Amino acid sequence: MRNILTVIGARPQFVKAATLSRQFTLCGIKEQIIHTGQHFDSNMSDVFFEEMAIPKPAYHLDINGVTHGAMTGRMLEGIEHILLKDKPEGVLVYGDTNSTLAGALAAVKLNIPVIHVEAGLRSFNMAMPEEINRILTDRISNLLLCPTDTAVQNLKREGFDAYPVQIVKNGDVMQDAALYYAQKAQEKSRIISQLGLTDFVLATIHRQENTDDSVKLQEIISGLNKINKEVQVVVPLHPRTRNILQQMNLQPAFTIIDPVGYFDMIMLLKHCKLVVTDSGGVQKEAFFFGKHCITLREQTEWVELVQHGYNRIVGTNPNLLLDAFQFFSNRQSVFSVDLYGNGRAAEVAAKEIGKM
Repeated sequence: MRNILTVIGARPQFVKAATLSRQFTLCGIKEQIIHTGQHFDSNMSDVFFEEMAIPKPAYHLDINGVTHGAMTGRMLEGIEHILLKDKPEGVLVYGDTNSTLAGALAAVKLNIPVIHVEAGLRSFNMAMPEEINRILTDRISNLLLCPTDTAVQNLKREGFDAYPVQIVKNGDVMQDAALYYAQKAQEKSRIISQLGLTDFVLATIHRQENTDDSVKLQEIISGLNKINKEVQVVVPLHPRTRNILQQMNLQPAFTIIDPVGYFDMIMLLKHCKLVVTDSGGVQKEAFFFGKHCITLREQTEWVELVQHGYNRIVGTNPNLLLDAFQFFSNRQSVFSVDLYGNGRAAEVAAKEIGKM
C-alpha cells in the first residue's frame, strides 16, 4: 500500500499522527491528512501541527460544537466526498473519537481498507462514547494495530480470529512521540519558568462523563482542592470545562492555566510530582516520563499500568483521591519495564501498512 489517507481531529491523534507521518516519509508511503476540526481552538489543534512538524492537512472539515450524532454524520459525509475524489488505497484512523468512527465508516462503505491504530482497547463501559467508537471501528477495520498484549487478547475474546482481518501488536505510538520530542520540548518550552513551578501535581479533566456530571465534577474539584493544600496543583483546562465550573459556581483553589501545546505538556509531565487525570493518553504519558498516575475514572483501558503499580483508579471520590496522592507521595518505582514497544511502534506499523 503506497497511498494513504489519514483522518484526525483531536489532540491525541495529532501526537500519534506525527510519529507515523515521519515513518511514511522514510518508507515512501504517500499520505494525505483530513483534519475534521473536532478540536478547533488553536491551542488544541494548530499548535500541535506547528510544534511537531506534522504535514499540513490537505483537507479541513471544520466540524465541531454539535452533538455526537450530528458531528459523526457530517464528518462521514465530508470524508466520503474526499474519498470518492482521491481514491486512496487505504484509510488510517487513530483511537476512539467521532473522527475515528466517521473515517472508518466512510471507507468501509466504499470498500477501501481501514487501518486502525490503537485497536483492541476496551474499558467495558458502554456509557462512554469512546468505547462505542472503538468497538465499531475495530469491527470494520482490515488491519488492527494493537498497542499491548491485552488489546490483542480483547480482540481474540471477541472472536476476531474468525474474521478476515490482520491483528498486529506494534506497541504504542505515543511512546514514540514522547521519546522523540522530549529533547525538542526541553529546548523550546519555557512553561516551567514562566509559571514559576517547582513542586507541583499536574491534573487534567476533560472527559464528558466527569465534566457533564455535576456531582462528579464537584467531587473532583473537592479532591484537587485537598491535594492543593499540601502541594500546588496545576490544571490546564479547556474553556468549555472552565465555563462549566463558572456556571456551577465551583471555586477551585488550585492553579488553572489555558490548554497547552505538546511541548509544554511534556515539560509539565517531566517536572511534576504526580499526575491526576481522566485522560487515557495522559495515563500513558505519565508512565513515559516516570510519574505515578491517579485516574479519575472507574476503569482504564491501560490495565497494565495498574497491574504494575504505576496507576491507581479512584473514580471521583475525593477521599480516595487524597489517599492515592498520599500513597504515591512516598512511593518509588522503576519505570524502565517495556510495556509499549520502547519507541518502535510507528516503525512496525508503517512496515505492516506497506505490505498491504
